[in-house]
Formats: sequence, C-alpha cells, structure tokens
Amino acid sequence: MAKDVEVVEQAEPAKDYHDPPPAPLIDAEELIKWSFYRAIIAEFIATLLFLYITVLTVIGYMSQTDVAHNGTNCDGVGILGIAWAFGGMIFVLVYCTAGISGGHINPAVTFGLFLARKVSLMRAVLYMVAQCLGAICGCGLVKAFQKAYYTRYGGGANEVKPGYSKGTALGAEIIGTFVLVYTVFSATDPKRNARDSHVPVLAPLPIGFAVFMVHLATIPVTGTGINPARSFGAAVMYDKDKAWDDQWIFWVGPFVGAAIAAFYYQFVLRAGAIKALGSFRSNA
Repeated sequence: MAKDVEVVEQAEPAKDYHDPPPAPLIDAEELIKWSFYRAIIAEFIATLLFLYITVLTVIGYMSQTDVAHNGTNCDGVGILGIAWAFGGMIFVLVYCTAGISGGHINPAVTFGLFLARKVSLMRAVLYMVAQCLGAICGCGLVKAFQKAYYTRYGGGANEVKPGYSKGTALGAEIIGTFVLVYTVFSATDPKRNARDSHVPVLAPLPIGFAVFMVHLATIPVTGTGINPARSFGAAVMYDKDKAWDDQWIFWVGPFVGAAIAAFYYQFVLRAGAIKALGSFRSNA
C-alpha cells in the first residue's frame, strides 16, 4: 500500500527589501517643505561646480596642446585626464548631494527616474531647470575668469566632430546615456542594497566610473554630452552657430537613452510588467 504523502504548503518567504512607493505625479505637499527647495539648491550648486571644473579642464588641455601657442600633443592631461575630470567630479558631487537631492546633476538622469516614478513631475521639472541654470552659471564663471581662452578653444561646447555624421553622434549619445542611467538604477536599487549589505556599497563610485568610461569612448565623436544641462550651459555661454546646430542631439540622445534604460531596468530586470499583471489578476 502506497504511503500517503502529506503536502505541506510552505509560506512564501518574506522579502528582505522594500521598494519605496511610486512617487505621485503631482505632489503639492512638496511645495511647503524646506527639504524640497534645499534639494533644488543642491542640484543647482552641484551642476555649477561640475561645469566649472570640467570645462576648465577641457579648455586647459586644449590650450596646452595648441601648437600655434608653443604647445605640443604630449602636453596637458589628455583625453584620459578629461574623462577622469568628468567621472571624478560626478563621484564627488553625487557623494555630497545624494542624501539631499538624490545627486542627479543631469536632466537625463532625472528624466529616467521620473519615468520609473522615483520622483514627482514637479520635482523633475524644477530639478532640470536648476541643473540648466547651474550649468550656465558654471560656464559663465569659466568665461569670466578665462575669457580669451574660453572663446579661442570653443568654450567646452559639445559639437559633432569632423568625420562623424549626426546619426552616429546621436547613437553615441543614446548608448552613452543608457550606460549611465542603467548604472544609476543598479547602484541605487533597494533590492541590491539589502542583499549586498555585508559588502560596503558606495553608489557614487560606479556612477562616476560609468561617466569616465563613456567619456573615453565618445569624446572623439561628440565631446561627450550624456547630460543636456552640460551641453546647454556650454552652448549658451559660447553662443556659436555650430554648438546650436548640433544642440538637439544632446537633448534627444540622452533623453532617449534614459528612457530605454528606465524601461529595461524596471520592466525587464525587475520584472515590473509581470508584477503589475500579477497584482491586477489578484485584485480581479
């Protein structure tokens, strides 16, 4: 006689992490909180400092390698040094502002997080405004201190480099921004932070390295945008036709790349679509 097999239903293990609730589209309560305005100020100052240091680095490198002014190709920090300046500043500034504003410093990052419902529409829009104003002011400081060099060496403005088409430049911006925003989602994922809590996780480090690596790859193509505020601030202060002609690439590319990264991480890697379908079926 066959033994009766007792089937014991095992309770589903409790999650060892908690996803924050989705941010509301419009959150009027934010307007009466000082933390909201403090975050906007932090984004403004961080983007100002980011553009000031990085654009100075670019202009310094170009002046040191200008053969017409006794420079040589072996002088200056080189492309590697420029990439380190951008990646290093992002690491420092994200570390300083992550606890205040989230350390976006980039409208494309803000846009990606908004699509994933990590920030409200109001916060996203004001962050982008603050970032663009900070970028303009940062480039303005560079121009005020180094006016002759600023105009002579292009003001650090992003342009499609000779030998590359606009389509190639757009593709480079899309892929580069995808890498950055994908890294942001991964580094700040509450599930990863909970399960890797025994390992010190410093989110700004991989984000800074992502910026560094993307710059190494795309400086020869576009000068590397992947940040609409960075491209816009430099274009406003430099104010030449070429910088404005190519400006759309440095908005469309990063926003498309950020949207793809948000969709990929939230709906593919985190299975957001499947979870939403399961929730719908359980409520039906």
